[in-house]
Amino acid sequence: MNEKRIRILVAKPGLDGHDRGAKVIARAFRDAGMEVIYTGLRQTPEQIVNAALQEDVDAIGLSILSGAHMHLFPRIMTLVKEKSMDDVLVFAGGIIPDRDIPRLKEIGIAEVFPPGSPLQQIVDFVKTSIRTADL
Repeated sequence: MNEKRIRILVAKPGLDGHDRGAKVIARAFRDAGMEVIYTGLRQTPEQIVNAALQEDVDAIGLSILSGAHMHLFPRIMTLVKEKSMDDVLVFAGGIIPDRDIPRLKEIGIAEVFPPGSPLQQIVDFVKTSIRTADL
């Protein structure tokens, strides 16, 4: 039986100039057997969603440090909905205050991982969420 590999886009929206965390999580996903597409720094919501659509990904992981998540993430989720990408899991990590997490989940961000979240926890979340959605 040939199991389909999870395809995941790791994206850095906005003007963040640091991507060490994004590269670390991208490597963890790759090491877990996933196909990883990394967008690089300073991506617009449109670039991120278009790349996700073109690459036919199962998930989008957003990494943000700039504090612009309440501006950028709603735009990303609007574009995801407009492009009928309802089957794509969107989650986030980075510097996101606890008070903002409920609102992000309301708009469709499946989970938010703060700094220091164990890599295996994030990998397991993606695997479980994607496999559950496939059933």
